[in-house]
Amino acid sequence: MSCPRSIVCLTPLSSSQSARAPRVLLIGPHQPTLVRLLDGWPRRKGRATALLIQFVDNVASLADYANDRFDLAVVQSPAREDAAEMIGHLTRIARQGLITRA
Repeated sequence: MSCPRSIVCLTPLSSSQSARAPRVLLIGPHQPTLVRLLDGWPRRKGRATALLIQFVDNVASLADYANDRFDLAVVQSPAREDAAEMIGHLTRIARQGLITRA
């Protein structure tokens, strides 16, 4: 049985942020899968762009980050009991987010 693939549709970053490398937060224990989800994001003028990537493997440490700290957060689907807390932190710390079953 194959694993369902996530459908990813991300909007480009605004031009005011284009002067710096986008900050990305990857949340979950399987970091190689999360990195693969970033393939092709973002592209500016047909070129790949460097990303500043940070990994976190638990929900508790999300409380330590400031508002709008990241341009994108990619999260492995949280456990039911952690979902509300994680989504609350995601909407506070990231401008865009993706929750995946990876």
